[in-house]
Amino acid sequence: MHDLHLADQILKISLEYARKNGLSKITSIKIELGDIVEHGERITPENLRFNFNLLSKNTLAQGAELLITPVKGELWRLVEIEGKTSSKL
Repeated sequence: MHDLHLADQILKISLEYARKNGLSKITSIKIELGDIVEHGERITPENLRFNFNLLSKNTLAQGAELLITPVKGELWRLVEIEGKTSSKL
């Protein structure tokens, strides 16, 4: 369940970034993920990706690749958001 909360935070930050920077599609999100344990449950990259994919359906981030680099410590950090801008002809 804590994976869902973190996935929601990542999605909200990414969508806000996309809006501010004129992105029409988010293609990848890079994060660093430490050993985070909340209420006795460890946040795993697999569960985080699963929940992110669920939450991002029908958004600019649908299909975006969530790239997770393990780091030491009990933290997570958003490193980079990549996307596409709409081309107007």
